[in-house]
Amino acid sequence: MFQIAKKVTIFGFVILVAGLGVEVGQNFARPTAESDIARISSALAAASSTGEQDRYESIELFSRVLQFVKANYVDEVKNKQLIEGAIKGMLETLDPHSNFLAADLYKDMQTDTSGKFGGLGIEIGMKDNVLTILAPIEDTPAWKAGLKPNDRIVKINTETTKGMNLMEAVSRMRGKPRTDVTLAIYREGFDKIREIKITRDIIKIQSVKHELLESAYGYVRLTTFNESASNDVKKAIEEMNKKTKLRGLVFDLRTNPGGLLDQAVEVASLFVDDGVIVSTIGRNKDQKDVKYAVKGKAFKDFPVAILVNSSTASAAEIVAGALQDHHRAIIMGQSTFGKGSVQTVVPLPPDMGLKLTIARYYTPSGRSIQEKGVQPDVFLDEYDPKLLSQARLKGEYFREKDLKGHMANTDEDKSGSDGSKDFKKEELDAMTRDSKDKKKTSDRTAGKDKEREDEEMLPQRMNPKEDYQVKQALTSLKSYEVFKKISGAPVLTEASTAPKVSEKKEAEE
Repeated sequence: MFQIAKKVTIFGFVILVAGLGVEVGQNFARPTAESDIARISSALAAASSTGEQDRYESIELFSRVLQFVKANYVDEVKNKQLIEGAIKGMLETLDPHSNFLAADLYKDMQTDTSGKFGGLGIEIGMKDNVLTILAPIEDTPAWKAGLKPNDRIVKINTETTKGMNLMEAVSRMRGKPRTDVTLAIYREGFDKIREIKITRDIIKIQSVKHELLESAYGYVRLTTFNESASNDVKKAIEEMNKKTKLRGLVFDLRTNPGGLLDQAVEVASLFVDDGVIVSTIGRNKDQKDVKYAVKGKAFKDFPVAILVNSSTASAAEIVAGALQDHHRAIIMGQSTFGKGSVQTVVPLPPDMGLKLTIARYYTPSGRSIQEKGVQPDVFLDEYDPKLLSQARLKGEYFREKDLKGHMANTDEDKSGSDGSKDFKKEELDAMTRDSKDKKKTSDRTAGKDKEREDEEMLPQRMNPKEDYQVKQALTSLKSYEVFKKISGAPVLTEASTAPKVSEKKEAEE
């Protein structure tokens, strides 16, 4: 009903403007203009009153409008400009992900998934009809300039982004390497809009980063689902497994905007060996396309914790939803973006394209995450690691072992301690760090708001070992090992823990 009302409003606007043009400039209009308007108005009124018209009648109506605009518009316009504009407007009435791709936009689209293109290195989307940064790609010009998720882009150079669609914005931000573009950025907490000049560069996407968090616990971060995503994740896991047999993996999909559907299936198959990964259903419900796990590729001998946030979208949501439904991973973080649709790009001659939403996708259990997103099993807030470190209580604790002359534990020391009561270098280093941390806290508190804003604009490389959510995921993986032992052990009762009668007698004797 909303779409119909919207179309009627647009048609009404066309009639109003056309009528006004003839009324104001009737002395300059061609003699046939008034009769043309009457025919168009009559056809439009009929269309709005009787509902959907026959396709050929609608095409005739479009042709009449086209000819009238071309003949009577104040400036001369070409057929190509009018027709491309009409197609663009038609697709914009459908959904935010369907677009007409003119020659330059189609060329840009073809480079999006190749892993190398010229530009700034940001993923963008529309939030409340404002062009918004979903994620800056690490080590790119945008990241080095300090751009962050949820920054609003209000201008590109001198042009406002109000009314600009995503493909147009991408086209304006891309350009030849070593040329500049200025973005006007609004960020919550800033006193005013900031203009940031960024130099374009060739963007080489390193989709995977990995490291060992602790012995036997690995970390893999996947930033985008490009053509090499699955192979890169596999290599990362194999490399860590060569160093030490993994007992758990933190798989970070935060600020991952998605990418190729087939790569989502391939990545999920690294953890799920059998069954459905994702189903796509188009307009015809009988035409259901089901993607299954690729057998023989899965790592199955360690638990997985997946981190997600509001910028986890599309293909990344497919992987998170599939592993959640197969009970292969615990999902932690925030609700994901909620893009549950599939697009295809169709080439149009001679060098244009059409990006169209053709289906909705569903997780293995039949869930649609459209608009809702994937809901985490464990919700985690996100904290600034620096501020969190400053907020940590660093009290001096007094225990039994600190008492002079305390009894030593005669059990075998499994911690590797040599029992020495001398100061150790690690203890002294920890004291020094505490002192430095306190000084930093005092200095930052004394800083001005302007300095704080400037500091926020500095690029911040994510260190997983200091990241709060990564630490929580690691703790969950460790807890899994503990709870496995607990579930397999007999329940201890008061009777089972008390000394036996014979033991009591022996003790008395």
